[in-house]
Amino acid sequence: MEQDVSEELFHQEMTCSVCRDIFKDPWVLPCSHSFCQECLQGSVNPRGRRCPLCRESFVEGRAVPNRVLSDICRAYKTYPLPGIQKPDGEAVCKLHMKPLELYCEKDEQPVCVECVTMHNTHTLWPLKDAVPLCKLSGALEQKIQIFERKVTSYQTLTQNLDNTVDYIKNQASEAEKQIQVEFKKLRDALLTEERLRLSELAQEEEQKIAAVQKLTKNVNQDISDLKKLIVSVKKEIGNEDLRLLQDLKIWRRDRLRRHGKFDIQFCACDTVRSVITRVFKMSLFADPVVFDPNTASPWLSLDADLTAVKESHEPLITPDNPERFDPCGFVLGAEGYTSGKHRWDVMVRDCPSWVVGVCKEAVARKKKFTLSPSRGVWCIGLSKGVCTAFTNERMALQVQQRLERIRIKLDMDKGEVSFWDGESATHLVTLQHNFNVKIFPFFGPGVHSTSMILVPG
Repeated sequence: MEQDVSEELFHQEMTCSVCRDIFKDPWVLPCSHSFCQECLQGSVNPRGRRCPLCRESFVEGRAVPNRVLSDICRAYKTYPLPGIQKPDGEAVCKLHMKPLELYCEKDEQPVCVECVTMHNTHTLWPLKDAVPLCKLSGALEQKIQIFERKVTSYQTLTQNLDNTVDYIKNQASEAEKQIQVEFKKLRDALLTEERLRLSELAQEEEQKIAAVQKLTKNVNQDISDLKKLIVSVKKEIGNEDLRLLQDLKIWRRDRLRRHGKFDIQFCACDTVRSVITRVFKMSLFADPVVFDPNTASPWLSLDADLTAVKESHEPLITPDNPERFDPCGFVLGAEGYTSGKHRWDVMVRDCPSWVVGVCKEAVARKKKFTLSPSRGVWCIGLSKGVCTAFTNERMALQVQQRLERIRIKLDMDKGEVSFWDGESATHLVTLQHNFNVKIFPFFGPGVHSTSMILVPG
């Protein structure tokens, strides 16, 4: 009898109070109570950690594996103590190691006599009476039907899930085909546009070169004619005085009229400029403004993408077309505006001097001029550490910090151009005028090596 009690107590010591089974991977709390790791995780509230048995609180991380108890439980399962082993085929209670002699109608499970206190409010039947009762009540058949319905529903669910997987695969396949088609169209369109742009550029290059060659040919012909004229004049000078005086009027009227006046007009590359502008407008990152290379001073160097400009230490070899600023170090935007609202940002960074704003298309190109609205320029600039609005009477601007990014907003309909600190969105000044002609972005990067950069939109 004493041996049975000892065996039972020993079994209880190795039983988790949560799952009522032999410990599996036991962990011990600071209060010395042990639980299965899985039972402990499922029983503890993360917002208030307490022992499931004594309700004593503990700090996260204080629970540690109970390796000694784990080894004992593992050995007990493998080698039970003498007297614990029950006859083969006899069902016993896992908690009390007693034979299962009763059946709990509410919990629908066999229990031992020691479990009666745990089911004192439940209806208990002897096993021999519980079996016929379950059969007569049809409980087993009902459970079988329930299980069969669950199996059917699970099979239906599985089929639906399989159909969903097939549908997802079909959708992905169709989407993949559509993406490939759309990108093929896009690639074809880009290739077509590229060929068109290159063709236009080649044609324009050929036309401009042909025009220059024709002009060169005419110049060479005029040089030859002038040389002949010089020889003829020399001969006329050698004639008798009377003959010379008689021929002088005819000589002036006919020969000098044809050769005495010669003017060379350089053809501006307007079409080439328009091609470049359209190409850059197709960029993935749209540039609201790009520089016009045909207006850039020979003392300014532009990047290949036409969004950065800085001083050139030596004058560049450029055509002397009418649009180009020379000698002033200015450059215009590639596109002019006659209506609407427009905005662009310019990075001046640590440039010691700069000028940004807008100007009329008819602004002076081949001579120095004063920056002011009366000259067709509305701008602000930095010089010797002072930021100034170039009004007819210069106006110093009060800035809180060094300007690194300037934002220009042009409202053609209202007749306003405003300047802002692009970093802090602080308003600097607004200049007003009735812009009844085409207006272009205006830039002066100053005489230094730091680039002025147009910010992508």
